[in-house]
Amino acid sequence: MATLNDFRNDVKPNWCPGCGDFSVLSAIQRAVANSGIEPEQLAIISGIGCSGRISGYVNSYGFHSIHGRALPVAQGLKMANKELTVIASGGDGDGFAIGTGHTVHAIRRNIDVTYIVMDNHIYGLTKGQTSPRSDAGFVTKSTPKGSIEQSISAMEMALTVGATFVGQSFSSDLKGLTAIIEAGIAHKGFSLINVFSPCVTYNKINTYDWFKENLVKVEDIEGYDSSNVNLAMKTLMKNRGLVTGLIYQNKERPSYQELIKGYSDKPLTEANLQLEQEHFEKLMSEFI
Repeated sequence: MATLNDFRNDVKPNWCPGCGDFSVLSAIQRAVANSGIEPEQLAIISGIGCSGRISGYVNSYGFHSIHGRALPVAQGLKMANKELTVIASGGDGDGFAIGTGHTVHAIRRNIDVTYIVMDNHIYGLTKGQTSPRSDAGFVTKSTPKGSIEQSISAMEMALTVGATFVGQSFSSDLKGLTAIIEAGIAHKGFSLINVFSPCVTYNKINTYDWFKENLVKVEDIEGYDSSNVNLAMKTLMKNRGLVTGLIYQNKERPSYQELIKGYSDKPLTEANLQLEQEHFEKLMSEFI
């Protein structure tokens, strides 16, 4: 059985010292090892941004896609090889700005993919501009007088479009983050996991201390029921979305693959793609 070290490679991350993404990387490696997954059974698909580098830091299959397009690649890969554990990753700009449409439709399809968003409330790789997760009044190079836009409510949005697994964590809570990623991988359907991952270089507002002071754990909320979507929405709205833990899970709704009639038990990668000569000639006759 694979161990944590089996998912490490010799590529040294070049994130800024103190970046929350280091903990996300460690949590992913721990979660897949704890789940009994082998490196050759895992694929990590990333987008663009500081978080996009993560696919190259794990000893597994990896694909560094383009900005906002990690989810189409991840979904295509899962459809082609259902036996792979597929994790998509990106930042809040990747998933909730240019890639919002892909995020919404991946959620409603409920394809068996785990999507981890590293949410630092800012564009870090391009040197500190306002992101769709930045709060109103947020001052950056792109909004020197403060942002006049309302930040997107990502978790609430996920619930409204039919998410079957919504989790949120904090990068400094390695144990809790690892557990929520394990739960997302085990979930049969699309899992959205938003991780508050502070940018220590460009975001001096939403710091580690700020999150520690403002985050609320669902496990500390008396009577919380993660299977109650109405309670999940009310809890998020009451706490400005600053809630961590398993916020909502629907175990009853089938995944996208389970609903496809005639979907082969074998992955497409094992399919016989050779055409019989008679079938080939019949196809060609249509064009001659």
